[in-house]
Amino acid sequence: MSDPIPDRLHARPVPRPGRVVGAVVVLVLAAMAVHGLVTNTTFRWDTVWLYWRDIVVIRGIGWTLVLTFGSMALAVTMAILLAVMRRSDNPVMRGVSWFYIWFFRGTPVFVQLTFWGLLSVLYPTLGLGIPFGPEFVTFETKAVVTVFWAALLGLAFNEAAYLAEIVRAGLTSVDPGQAEAAKALGMKDTTILRRIVLPQAMRVIVPPTGNETISMLKTTSLVIAVPFTLDLFYATSAIGNRLYQPIPLLVVASIWYLVITSILMVGQSYLEKYYGRGFGTESPARRRRPGPGGRPTRQQAIQAAGTTKDDPFLEVTP
Repeated sequence: MSDPIPDRLHARPVPRPGRVVGAVVVLVLAAMAVHGLVTNTTFRWDTVWLYWRDIVVIRGIGWTLVLTFGSMALAVTMAILLAVMRRSDNPVMRGVSWFYIWFFRGTPVFVQLTFWGLLSVLYPTLGLGIPFGPEFVTFETKAVVTVFWAALLGLAFNEAAYLAEIVRAGLTSVDPGQAEAAKALGMKDTTILRRIVLPQAMRVIVPPTGNETISMLKTTSLVIAVPFTLDLFYATSAIGNRLYQPIPLLVVASIWYLVITSILMVGQSYLEKYYGRGFGTESPARRRRPGPGGRPTRQQAIQAAGTTKDDPFLEVTP
């Protein structure tokens, strides 16, 4: 059968041998890595299988999760306060917030945790009373700030400095007209922050905060500086030293860190989709889906109004 279109051009894809060669090289390297893991007897996979569900390891996972989520909850609260202080018109508030962020971002977290462990040496007693005056109640520092609380507070105070900048970037991404319109309606500043600004800033805050949470999970391995000796890394290291087999127990710790990190990444993905609704983060089919009765959804109406920034890092909304 003859072609109805004369002199039709038959396009052929451009050959890209570099892609094929690159894929083959990557596959060979991956196969070599897997072969090395399986055949190297030093990993002692029988020991890994024996101890990866050990009760001491499971207990260490529990303490690691407590430290991770406890410190992140406190750090998020402190970060919001620091970000609001940083945007304040009061120079004292701005200065205190800037100094806090500068100090805790500028010193290593291991050093900070060491100082938290030595808090009872620096201040044997703590008290409540009039500043620079008499104290009404005094108590021993080591009886109140135990090694667990020292580890949790040390992680939280360090993380708050990083999260404060993340929160500040999220608050800055919201168009100032949103707050001005809310003020015109008679809303208080706290209500504007809670109901207008923060919900819109969450799409900028959530992704890096999820990354910081995953990073915090691994940072808990440094609490030995306090010293706190119940976390996952120390628990596996202690078993490895007792058996004179540190490598397989390090593999056990790595497996559990990977499992927990994978679960956190799934949760982060769902949060990003939830707070990114209406801002171009959904699939095209879902984004075109109208609301009940063919009307646009609330997020579609907000996006169509042009009152929010597509790029939160733009200085001026076009």
